Amino acid sequence: MTVNVDTQSLIASIRDVVGQAYLLTDQAKKQPYTKGFRFGAGEALAVVRPGTLVEIWRVLKLCVEADVAVIMQAANTGLTGGSTPDGKDYDRPLVIISTMRIDDIQLVDSGKQIVGLAGSTLFGLEETLAPYGREPHSVIGSSCIGASIVGGICNNSGGALVKRGPAYTELALFAQIDANGNLSLVNNLGINLGSEPEEILNNLENKRYKEADVQHPDARASDNEYDERVRDVDSETPSRFNNDGRRLHEASGCAGKLAVFAVRLDTFPIPEKKQVFYVGSNDAAVFTKVRRDILSTFKNLPDSGEYLHRDCYDVSKKYGKDMFIVISKLGAKFIPKLFAFKRKFDAFTDKLGFLPNKMSDRVMQYMSYLFPSHLPKRMEEYRDKYQHHWILEMSNVGVEEAKAYLDEFFKTNEGSYFECTQEEADKAILHRFVAGGAIGRYHVMHSKEVGAMMTIDVALRRNDPDWFEVLPKEIDDQIDTKLYYGHLFCHVMHQNYVLKKGADAKLLKGKILETFDARNAEYPAEHNVGHEYFAKDALKNFYRELDPTNSFNPGIGKTTKRKNWAEQSGGCCGGNH
Repeated sequence: MTVNVDTQSLIASIRDVVGQAYLLTDQAKKQPYTKGFRFGAGEALAVVRPGTLVEIWRVLKLCVEADVAVIMQAANTGLTGGSTPDGKDYDRPLVIISTMRIDDIQLVDSGKQIVGLAGSTLFGLEETLAPYGREPHSVIGSSCIGASIVGGICNNSGGALVKRGPAYTELALFAQIDANGNLSLVNNLGINLGSEPEEILNNLENKRYKEADVQHPDARASDNEYDERVRDVDSETPSRFNNDGRRLHEASGCAGKLAVFAVRLDTFPIPEKKQVFYVGSNDAAVFTKVRRDILSTFKNLPDSGEYLHRDCYDVSKKYGKDMFIVISKLGAKFIPKLFAFKRKFDAFTDKLGFLPNKMSDRVMQYMSYLFPSHLPKRMEEYRDKYQHHWILEMSNVGVEEAKAYLDEFFKTNEGSYFECTQEEADKAILHRFVAGGAIGRYHVMHSKEVGAMMTIDVALRRNDPDWFEVLPKEIDDQIDTKLYYGHLFCHVMHQNYVLKKGADAKLLKGKILETFDARNAEYPAEHNVGHEYFAKDALKNFYRELDPTNSFNPGIGKTTKRKNWAEQSGGCCGGNH
């Protein structure tokens, strides 16, 4: 049964809170917020862009009173559509609250921790911490350019850093709707900010608190046990994945079932010394051995270890070239502006009707051909020589430990390595960084010749020796191109499949996921279920506990979209894939 809502009255009330300029009801202006970065789209009554935490609170109160559903959205960079509507079959109108205007980052304890407000980004955090010799929990991943801090926490984002695990905190400030439909503000930041909601939010945003107000409760602000977990290379379970109950706590892993205003996170000292080793081999078993040796015997864990298959190397080189050049010349902080321009350009060209979709990608791709080759000579030589590439980064005393090991290992094993210069290191990491976007570009440019594209991130068992996928022939024959990259030490692999024309994407994906089930793998590993995967029971129960009326982000994980978790026709709530 559809809920009746006086939408005009609600829109007028929201306009009074945020102003006309920050209330979007025009279809074209809403599209960047109602359509996912790579997956999913739906309809929303309005998109609201509050400028303060208090404005978010007031808009939330209006939405709860009007009995509409709410989707909290930050950067909208997710791969599974989890921060956008999904279709049109909701029983209530939807309001999207975009938080990106509220991007302040506050330092705690001389930068040893930070408080990131609702729209703060990893780009901003890196810049804020650099003068203090500190760095964030995460580095920007190739699939989430422009990602927000809160979005990472809400989706248990994993990232590339081997020592630090998934984004996680038990210190957060959030709004919650109880079983009776009452909205409340929960301050678990560990900072004394007052007692009333607007007082708390005003004091936080305006930094009206003293050092004495900052408490240090017995609560984690990062996954400080992950280094031990990732070292357990004989475990039958993956090291990190979205359905892991160990790391589902309030804001962490909530997938938008709470309205998160701020999170408090640990930061980490920037290493005094870093060295990138570029490793190549034609035998996947060689990398299996290196991974096990390093994780189980090294005194010092790697900072990161990013894998790239030769085919993905080639696609990244050709179709990620423009992004590589933009970042290397203008810096990563320019990317959000570029993405905003791309969205506006595509919206304009889509209106014209006679141009192909994703016109901005096509223009940028053709422009990239004007520039010379951008990758170092030694990387290109390894591309010709090896199909498996591994960018291994060590720091401090771990540098010499890794060098001694690699020197000895490759005396008797197939493959080789070289120590990167600073320029080679920067370019190798950036080449891997642009891979995710490059795969999307490849699909756009070949859309007439190929079928659908599927992106799966899977967490393999820590003891699985067969990390490099070999698919059954009946599946492989339906795939045009397979493009693999990932975080090899964590056994989290990003597997991208461009299908042949006519292949049934839904059926084929189900068969691929069955191969993962047979190996006791978990999926998704770090991009959350969104609207693409079924939430397993542990995750679904977590969502219901956080949001008993199903008012925040209804339908996430293919759960019911209906109020109070009422069953929805069509069997949306069963199964595993």
